[in-house]
Amino acid sequence: MAKLSFRRISYYLHLWLGLISGIIVFIVAITGCIYAFQEEIRGVFQPGLYVEEQSKPFLSPDQLRDKAKTYVYVSQADSSNAIYGVTYGKKDKAAMVAYNHYENGYTILLLNPYDGAYITQQALNDDFFRIVLAGHRSLWLPYPIGHQIVGWGILVFVIVTITGIVLWIPKRWSKKALKPRLTIKRKSDSFRFVYDLHNVLGFYAALVALAIALTGLTWSFEWFSKSYYAVISGGKEFNEWKAAESDTTLIATDTNQSERLWQKMAAEYPIGKEGSFMFDFPAKKADAFRVCFNPADNNETYYKRHFRFFDQTSLKELEGGGLYGIKYEDSDAGDKFYRMTYDIHVGAIAGLPGRIIVFFTSLIVASLPVTGLILWLKKKKKKKG
Repeated sequence: MAKLSFRRISYYLHLWLGLISGIIVFIVAITGCIYAFQEEIRGVFQPGLYVEEQSKPFLSPDQLRDKAKTYVYVSQADSSNAIYGVTYGKKDKAAMVAYNHYENGYTILLLNPYDGAYITQQALNDDFFRIVLAGHRSLWLPYPIGHQIVGWGILVFVIVTITGIVLWIPKRWSKKALKPRLTIKRKSDSFRFVYDLHNVLGFYAALVALAIALTGLTWSFEWFSKSYYAVISGGKEFNEWKAAESDTTLIATDTNQSERLWQKMAAEYPIGKEGSFMFDFPAKKADAFRVCFNPADNNETYYKRHFRFFDQTSLKELEGGGLYGIKYEDSDAGDKFYRMTYDIHVGAIAGLPGRIIVFFTSLIVASLPVTGLILWLKKKKKKKG
């Protein structure tokens, strides 16, 4: 039996691993494609996200929480609902009060930040983009199961993409050899046209697709996330996310801690002028106040987010938040790059052009399992004929 060449091995890996992972890659890619412009789409179809800008300060988180209680605790059954916190945007954005509904789960209540007037509310279980995201992360299966399937499917896709690049490379470099690999010949038979769609578009999308896949794997496997961080940080130990806890031995002498903390934060951050600011209340005795400022308007990017924790009794600042518990400007190069992982994954790191590139790359990636399957079926039919 003749020895298999590296190219032949790459062909078999590309073919069979592609067929095995095809449906997973298609769902993950097409849902990622839909999710890419969710902020812009929300702005068009959810006008309640915006309010008329006024020349007066926002109500404090405590005041908005009091306003929200009217809509969170409507009946006796709502007594188990829990208000988590308030998120502020710029002066023309509604304030978001997050709470857990005993029946509908995590729910967002939109209020006017200037007077607390009710705008609308929605349970995220019913949110279209939340449903799309569930497909992207776990194929709409129970999360512990679907999340693993997606992770292994994307890991296989990385191998399929690398072997695809190997197969694309011509045996001899010449203009004649490169032209059919870089252009789609429209006036050709159906097999050749589908082959060009698969081969040419796959090549153009390959490097961006690999970047999307590899950054996505950081959420799929802890071992991959830590290895990825070790490589980009020069071997540092990963500083995992951890929420801080309050000192439960302290006795409160002031019941107005959240107002005091709000005044402190309002003096430190340009709340309403730029970015977004989240203020979460302690739910249990050991919980701490949690705040987060993201200087990016409309959350276009997330890598500069800064989480801070404060003891609910003394308001002493506590350590927590992992890599995000340090200001971006004070982080070292490896930490800064790791914090960009999500923004690289969705293309936001390069602004609107980056997200457009990710959109079209995801669209091409979604087409590859389809064109690959068509080619395989056509070859099988040709062999039988």
